[in-house]
Amino acid sequence: MTAPVAPRRTLGRGGPAVFPLGLGCMGMTGYYGFACETQPEDGARSRREAVETIRYALARGVDFLDTADVYGPFANEELVGEALAGRRDGVVLATKFGFETTADGVRVNGRPEYARAACEASLRRLGVDSVDLLYLHRVDPNVPIEDTVGAMAELVSQGKVLHLGLSEAGAETIRRAHAVHPIAAVQTEYSLWSRDPEAEVIPVLRELGIGFVPYAPLARGLFAGAVASLDELVEHDFRRTLPRFRDANLAANLALAQGLGALAEARGTTPARLALAWVLAQGDFVVPIVGTTRRSHLDDDLGAVGLELDAGVLQAIEGAVPVEAVAGARYADMSLIE
Repeated sequence: MTAPVAPRRTLGRGGPAVFPLGLGCMGMTGYYGFACETQPEDGARSRREAVETIRYALARGVDFLDTADVYGPFANEELVGEALAGRRDGVVLATKFGFETTADGVRVNGRPEYARAACEASLRRLGVDSVDLLYLHRVDPNVPIEDTVGAMAELVSQGKVLHLGLSEAGAETIRRAHAVHPIAAVQTEYSLWSRDPEAEVIPVLRELGIGFVPYAPLARGLFAGAVASLDELVEHDFRRTLPRFRDANLAANLALAQGLGALAEARGTTPARLALAWVLAQGDFVVPIVGTTRRSHLDDDLGAVGLELDAGVLQAIEGAVPVEAVAGARYADMSLIE
């Protein structure tokens, strides 16, 4: 059970060096129908499987874990903390704050006092003294980014956080934040079917020397063959809320996934590996996080590391999934995406 041989990638100038693929843990607490809290009758088994998947990833060399306080909410950080007990050394641990869970629901909160309180709560749930990377999960339109990042910078000076990140932030916001304190990484949805960051965000990241952490690089499982119809998604599956997984949109997007699958079959590989290898080929500052609850899927994903694609293959992959043919928006409400 060895890790694929691959150069490590550095998130930001002076930031952490990590394995080229990270593990996104969100789906382990209910978002895609897996888990413990949403399936209480099977919760013990699901939790054990999730913990073992995280530990298996660490054993395979995946040393970059991604969670957030809102996942669950709170349960995901507790799960990751359990999986990391006695295994913290050598792991680059990232979490996020910015979605405040209240009795009335979830709201965006980037106020400095909330940043401090949220970080303390995350450290307790994770069972650690510090996190390697703290992201602002969404930019609060009612709070200047300078104020939020200023509070996050205080957490760095206190040793509770080592590096700072932003999630789904626009180019100008990234510049303003970076002027307050170096930003090590920006996390945004990015894949063959979500390429908006190429216009403004990725050029700014290259210019400022900031790492890029794409989430959902496999189109939320579509490029891995995990979805064949809406009927396959359980009632509480998060994807049911996304326009790209609805009715005619899903049919159109499945056709794109089938095209990618045909290309992968012709090359003797899997569509997941092709899709991930394409993301990895966008630059050595790019570290996608894959979300999986199954060790077999993780093994497939790891096969993308070191898979070399020449210009012709990259062009063929993009031709199989032309972004202009993707049907539906990423989210039903895009108001919090800069």
